[in-house]
Amino acid sequence: MKILQINAVYGTGSTGRIVADISDTIKRAGGESFVAYQSTIEPVENAFVMGSSFTRKVDALRARVFGLQAYGSKRATKRLLRWMDEIKPDVVHLHNLHSHYIHLPLLCKYLAKKDIPTVITLHDCWFFTGKCTHYTSAKCNKWQTGCGNCPQLKKDIPSWLFDRTAKMWKDKKELFSAIPRLAVIGVSDWITNEAKKSFLQNAKIIQRIYNWIDLQTFYPREENIREQYHLPKDKFLIFCIGAGWNNRMEKWRDLLRLAQKLPSNMHIVLGGSVQSPQDLPDNITSIGYIHSTENLAKLYAGVDAYVHLSREDTFGKVIAEAMACGTPAVVYNATACPELVGKGCGYVVKTGDIDGICVALQMIQEKGKSAYLEKCVAYVREHFEKEKLIEDTVALYEAVQR
Repeated sequence: MKILQINAVYGTGSTGRIVADISDTIKRAGGESFVAYQSTIEPVENAFVMGSSFTRKVDALRARVFGLQAYGSKRATKRLLRWMDEIKPDVVHLHNLHSHYIHLPLLCKYLAKKDIPTVITLHDCWFFTGKCTHYTSAKCNKWQTGCGNCPQLKKDIPSWLFDRTAKMWKDKKELFSAIPRLAVIGVSDWITNEAKKSFLQNAKIIQRIYNWIDLQTFYPREENIREQYHLPKDKFLIFCIGAGWNNRMEKWRDLLRLAQKLPSNMHIVLGGSVQSPQDLPDNITSIGYIHSTENLAKLYAGVDAYVHLSREDTFGKVIAEAMACGTPAVVYNATACPELVGKGCGYVVKTGDIDGICVALQMIQEKGKSAYLEKCVAYVREHFEKEKLIEDTVALYEAVQR
């Protein structure tokens, strides 16, 4: 079986690691794995690199000026299609396409014309909206019937001048509906059920396959992170992580509110790049972006609790990673977050309820992390085990070809 995966990145970030895991599994099973991407940590065999950093910057500017996303990179996409003619993949698996490196209409029309079995993974909501990666905070359901007059025009990838969301929604509906053998993977029950309300509902297969956790990396261990990161020796440590933090984000405002209300014997460890770390209160220590999964696992294992302040997640992999390391999680009752926290693995609180987070943290402190550890690890092993979920993905490849 020849599988081609297309994603913005390879081997880095959550989606890039997923692509690499699938690729490794295909090759171990004797199949042929091909990947197309715009960037990677190191060169990959059987790979096609999309465009250049310069052309992507030009396409990013065009998207902002003209309001059309994934309508640039024509030359790079035509080269990709010629390469696909050569390798003749049995299945094409689409991951994140909204990073200014591919021309969506050219790609989809090719897949439809050639009748190539196609798989979409919904790492966010972009595949079935006009432009939004998420829409719940905006309380917008236009994606169910047709976008336009977008309330989030200036968010995600902003459009400076024109609202082209009606066109992009209509085009996506026509393009994906024309692919005869289309399968849709939702990475949680929440996003899978949302897809069933969209124009993707007519796909040949719609199936939930959770994102997986590498239990060889994420597991309970004794880690002294306090000395390494200069953290208080005698305080209850709370870990919060995000790709980035700035004052335009709701999660940033929630973080500062949480810091104000925490008791004096608790301290927040903040992962991810911070716009102004010098402005953080004394009970937050910023440790910057964590590039190594091994260091990330040590942090999960070394803290007392994990708090997830995101309000919009199709999965929330960091929640499951923390639990895999034996650390209880506190999450909002929003999008896919609550389905990741099993009974006895932490707490789900009302979205935006900072007092509720504080109460949950105090309960964890009183019971002790050890009271949650076994249930956290068992829940992750049962629901997010890597080998089983990749097997499900390969089985879907076989099913969509029939």
